[in-house]
Amino acid sequence: MSQFSPDNDLWCRRYRPSSTATARLVCLPHAGGSASFFLPMSSAFAPRVDVVSIQYPGRQDRRNEKPFTDLALLADQVHAVLRHQPELPLTFFGHSMGASLAFEVIRRLEAENQDVVGLFASGRRAPSVFREETVHRMDDAGLLAEIRRLNGTSSLVLDDDELMRAALPALRADYQAAELYRSAPDATVSCPITVLTGDRDPKTSLDDAHAWARHTTSSSFEVKVFPGGHFFLSDQADDVIKILDQHFAN
Repeated sequence: MSQFSPDNDLWCRRYRPSSTATARLVCLPHAGGSASFFLPMSSAFAPRVDVVSIQYPGRQDRRNEKPFTDLALLADQVHAVLRHQPELPLTFFGHSMGASLAFEVIRRLEAENQDVVGLFASGRRAPSVFREETVHRMDDAGLLAEIRRLNGTSSLVLDDDELMRAALPALRADYQAAELYRSAPDATVSCPITVLTGDRDPKTSLDDAHAWARHTTSSSFEVKVFPGGHFFLSDQADDVIKILDQHFAN
């Protein structure tokens, strides 16, 4: 199968399908993450919201596919897939690498005059804030040490050598895509942006979070700070869902 196949079933996971939804939430996972990370959102918003979690190649049931190492190419593919979805008002939620990816996908949609209702950028510095990072070049032990530092994977998974060996190629590819990503300082979207960040996130400072303001032409921009580190989202899921609930109620 071509790397650029617009196969909707491969890419788009709906854990609570709905034929009566009046809005769509597209969820984009972090580096090393899978679509199932957003299962709580599917449960929270069905049936009024069509929650679509994107499954990247190279993991779980797509483990035999080559993962992307270029975020721009991944954005091209996700954009191509979403163009085949039935039309509904679109909101994006991306965590970490997924936030940068969401920004790029929205840019592509808006270039085709497709409106996007909003972007929720979680746990990621603004696209124009570049920091030299080389985690993707580390050996396996170094890469796993970084994951432990961020607490992004349960210790049961980290302690399972077989599972981690299977996950490492996709994890390394995702880190390469995220770390080598570049955005023009003046790149913008027209939709509102809400940034969610942890107050102890070693990857995203408050200044990094507020820098997202320069990437929207909308007058609506907000930063919401939560207790926690890079994966504050796991511990603060209920509060994050409340924020999204207010968004969909408007």
